[in-house]
Amino acid sequence: MTPEDRHLLIIDDDENYREVLARALARRGFMVSAAGNIADGLDLCLREDPEYILLDLNLAGQSGLNLIQPLLDIAPAARIVILTGYASIQTAVGALKLGASQYLPKPASVSDIVKALIDDRIEIPEIPAEDRMTVQHLEWEYIQRTLAEHAGNIAATARALKMHRRTLQRKLAKKRPMTMA
Repeated sequence: MTPEDRHLLIIDDDENYREVLARALARRGFMVSAAGNIADGLDLCLREDPEYILLDLNLAGQSGLNLIQPLLDIAPAARIVILTGYASIQTAVGALKLGASQYLPKPASVSDIVKALIDDRIEIPEIPAEDRMTVQHLEWEYIQRTLAEHAGNIAATARALKMHRRTLQRKLAKKRPMTMA
């Protein structure tokens, strides 16, 4: 099966990544539509009935896993590939159980993405121990994302995290943790 004249829906909240990926996949023969949030993604899926869906696992703090079933309800024959910067075996297995066809950790090459979209074999990627994020790094990333959502306001971020403000300040004063386990 070739991707020629196949409709692909990309749902990713990172605008730059989404646009670059859309252009690269269009050059490989896909007819690409792209959405930056859940509501727009569901709307495009309903209007365009895509054969392929490339779905980010983290959509502005919401799990893309929650979007798999509604997308399959709209487009039951669609092949859904999950892309994530927060790869783990648990989320890979969860995504596949919910109906995703493939699961790729970011950064994934365009060739890997095309292969995942059109290949019928289901594979759970092996994540080498040296590429797994530590708990400290995941916590750091979550704190940074929440801090950005609150425009750098420490007090508001601490409230959102249900954490004492001084504890948050101590965590922020530390160096960024290592990404490898």
